[in-house]
Amino acid sequence: MLERGNVIRSLAGRDKGRLLAVMQVSEKLVTVCDGKERPVDRPKSKNIRHVEYAGASVSEAEMATNRALKKALARLDAEINGNT
Repeated sequence: MLERGNVIRSLAGRDKGRLLAVMQVSEKLVTVCDGKERPVDRPKSKNIRHVEYAGASVSEAEMATNRALKKALARLDAEINGNT
C-alpha cells in the first residue's frame, strides 16, 4: 500500500514514465508532485491504478520545497534507471 513519501512511476497520462512523490493517499486516488511540472503547492490527483511503486521513498525534508524534491527525484531516477 502506498503512503506519503513513496516514489511512484506514472503509467498513464501526459506524465507517463515520470517519477513522482506521493503527498497524500485516499481509497482510489493519490496526490502526487514532482517539484517541476507539479509543484508542492499544486499537486495532481491520479487514479491509484495508473501508478506503480518505484521502490524508493523521499524524506519529509526533501518534500518540503520544490528544489529539494526535484533534486531527490532526479537522483532516484538516475539510480533506478542506471544513468549517471
